[in-house]
Amino acid sequence: MRSWRSARLIGPPSPGTSERLLGVNLDDPDLALRFWKPFDVLTAFTDRHDRATLADFVDVPGVYAAGRLDRDSEGLLVLTRGKALRTSLMDPTIGHPRTYLVQVEGVPSAEACRRLEDGVDLSDGRSRPAQIEVLTADPSLPERSKPIRVRQSIPDSWIRLTLTEGKNRQVRRMTAAVGFPTLRLVREAIGPVTLDGLAQGEWQALTDTERGALADSLSSARDSSRLDRGPRPRGRRWRG
Repeated sequence: MRSWRSARLIGPPSPGTSERLLGVNLDDPDLALRFWKPFDVLTAFTDRHDRATLADFVDVPGVYAAGRLDRDSEGLLVLTRGKALRTSLMDPTIGHPRTYLVQVEGVPSAEACRRLEDGVDLSDGRSRPAQIEVLTADPSLPERSKPIRVRQSIPDSWIRLTLTEGKNRQVRRMTAAVGFPTLRLVREAIGPVTLDGLAQGEWQALTDTERGALADSLSSARDSSRLDRGPRPRGRRWRG
């Protein structure tokens, strides 16, 4: 297995790390990392079928992914040793934003965009309102290891989609429901944490400032979600 330890542990930076890790305490019980998951990599550290996993890129003990990306999706994962942060990031009652770059087949119409913004009926319920931006230029992304299959007779385009929930394969199901199937999916942000400065397959430790910004973002989203649910009912246990 390739080693992607931090520069602090083994000397010169390797492809999976960064100069920013110099001086970072990797023994911190609340350590959090941001990682650019490549295509065809499982959001797990082991696999009985010997497929590519996080262990091929992240060699830091005791960190776990706070959420997941499907094997055929790419982009940002937050991995942390801190249980409280992981629990908050995975709490479905907190409407914390996740932003995705989505290559779709066709060019979404104004009606399709409105439906995505208002919420789409899916097999497991209606999606929450989303934010959508149709990009006028392709985003700057590395080539995918397995090229996208495109049809010469049908154009493709890119949108930026921000969700506040995480249903199974939600983005793909939402774009398909409005008639524009997803070809490529890259998560670019989880709240204030982004892919900026990362290369594909690279990880960096979050600084104290970045962890604080993420905690503030989660707190704000939690408060907003509670307001959306209305006042706390009397005589009943409030969950979330």
